[in-house]
Amino acid sequence: MSAKENDASPPAKKAKFGEGLGSFIFAVAAILAFRWALFEPYVIPSGSMIPTLLIHDHILVSKFAYGLRFPFTKSWIFRGNEPKRGEIVVFRSVEDSGYFMIKRVVGLPGDKIEIDPEGYVKINGEKLETQHLPASAEPDSQKPYYAVKDVDIGGEFSDFEFYQENLKGVQHRAMLIKGASRFFDKPFMVPEDHYFCMGDNRDNSKDSRYWGSLPRENLLGKALFVWLSCEDTLPYLPFLCNPVKLRWGRFFHVLE
Repeated sequence: MSAKENDASPPAKKAKFGEGLGSFIFAVAAILAFRWALFEPYVIPSGSMIPTLLIHDHILVSKFAYGLRFPFTKSWIFRGNEPKRGEIVVFRSVEDSGYFMIKRVVGLPGDKIEIDPEGYVKINGEKLETQHLPASAEPDSQKPYYAVKDVDIGGEFSDFEFYQENLKGVQHRAMLIKGASRFFDKPFMVPEDHYFCMGDNRDNSKDSRYWGSLPRENLLGKALFVWLSCEDTLPYLPFLCNPVKLRWGRFFHVLE
């Protein structure tokens, strides 16, 4: 091999290294852009949305459902659709902006929200249509909904009342603790550009009944479906699902 050929080799290697670094940077930027503007995964850490969402559910959230923001700000590049009653939304906590929460939109701007002593919701003076669900540990008793277990709900079925709530056309399952005391006894008016949000686990959810209405600027996206779920995580890696505790039936479970 000639000296001229030897001199030509190093630049070729540098070019390949530069191409590889450029591809890596582009891939990272594409992933970050995808998560910022389009979709982002979240993990459910608590039971406030049981029986709709279970602890250790991994969900996909549409970030552009309600518009697109400038990165790391609450300012909108453009506003998309307005949240609809019954949609499940992810948002920054009203009390701690560094903490993300997930709840169901119950009240829209201008609505008057009331909760009766039994725990049921009234919107603008009208009690929402509800239907008792005779849920038990027997899976057939929970049809057409996903059959939760006692380990999923954190107690015996006899401790809870399951019911179907009709949010002005959006039907979903919710539950109450039998015999629970409730404090929310006065009407709440939802301001403009705000929403009244509640967890489906009505007696075990810190929501708009406690911290007030949700400002639209706090919205992060709309929850779409569960793509992974497990009853427990690995002992020393709590951010990873235990492969022997997977809830196979919840994979790609659409949320409603």
